Amino acid sequence: MIASQAMISATFSCVKQSMALGCFPRLKIVHTSRRLMGQIYIPIINWFLMVMCVIVVAIFQGTTDIANAYGIAEVGVMIVSTALVTIVMLLIWQTNLSLALCFPLIFGSVELIYLCAILSKIKQGGWLPLVFAFSFLCVMYTWNYGSVLKYQSEVREKISMDLMLELGSTLGTVRVPGIGLLYNELVQGIPSIFGQFLLSLPAIHSTIVFVCIKYVPVPVVPQEERFLFRRACPKDYHMFRCVARYGYKDVRKEDHHAFEQLLVESLEKFLRMEAEDIALENDLHDFELDSVSVRSMDLGPAARYRADDLRAPLIQGRQFEESDTSVSEEGGSMLPPSIMSSSLEEDPGLEYELSALREAMDSGFTYLLAHGDVRARKDSWFFKKLVINYFYAFLRRNCRAGPANMSVPHMNILQVRITYMV
Repeated sequence: MIASQAMISATFSCVKQSMALGCFPRLKIVHTSRRLMGQIYIPIINWFLMVMCVIVVAIFQGTTDIANAYGIAEVGVMIVSTALVTIVMLLIWQTNLSLALCFPLIFGSVELIYLCAILSKIKQGGWLPLVFAFSFLCVMYTWNYGSVLKYQSEVREKISMDLMLELGSTLGTVRVPGIGLLYNELVQGIPSIFGQFLLSLPAIHSTIVFVCIKYVPVPVVPQEERFLFRRACPKDYHMFRCVARYGYKDVRKEDHHAFEQLLVESLEKFLRMEAEDIALENDLHDFELDSVSVRSMDLGPAARYRADDLRAPLIQGRQFEESDTSVSEEGGSMLPPSIMSSSLEEDPGLEYELSALREAMDSGFTYLLAHGDVRARKDSWFFKKLVINYFYAFLRRNCRAGPANMSVPHMNILQVRITYMV
């Protein structure tokens, strides 16, 4: 009973870590503890284990073959653990090379003796863990291989900024009031799927937000820290890049109205902070220019010569070093209050952008989703065609779908299919 429970928990943890590394298809994960990150439950894996246990018992119909299979699996775990600990000793602990190599020599020799002793049991049930290991290896390799090719294609085919500037703020189409949330995996740049939306739709929303969802290793992300914004294009384009951060305990089944309201509030906060930073930089620049002019007038023509001509003698520069220091120390503590006050003033550009955002929010949200497919080129070798066109396509069709994985409302979804030739 204890061993079976440990096996189930270890299977859940291994599958979750494989998903985080991009080596396993997306599955539903239920976190059963708010305090412990690793306490999880994966329903489909639990059903898979139950079905396979019944099949194994029905095939072997005895404990001898099951014990042989368990022995092969146990020795395999020991060998893999020894290899991984050796890597940790070398890379993480920075252990001396000779001392680190003694560990696999001592423990590995004992494990090889066990392995040689049970090799004869492979035909008597020991083949089972080898078949399972090979099957999971094929699934993990196929998913990682296809996902990497898909991501590389998205990065390679993303829209250049020169093309966006050439299209202009209208993007070569009609901009209608509304907010379009385009979900993609790119953290920077304009995804190529956006070009497909421009070609497929007669109009595009006045405000476009590229949403990228990232999971962070904390239980819950505070609402005020949920979104990170930056501009994807110049101001008049009204296009933004948003990274939505979620903790492993965050439930993404929230009301989409609350999600939209929080996103708009965070975007307004970003616009205000951006305007304040720009105003503060301008005021500081003006203040520095005024300080330079005041020092030049107070220190006479020699100082002006030193400030205007980079070829001024070093001795002459040393002569006025103390004077410059005293002036800067006196002036540094007396910042005019206009710097802080003007940075908080609402400029017309900010008011226009906020009003346009509110108008777009009143017109509604549309969730733009891309269904990216990957196909091997005709000139690709046979093994690549087999893996991409059949195995990876089968896994993508049966894994957790995009709308379910991102928890978006089905009533406002607009999907466009795009095929990447790799």
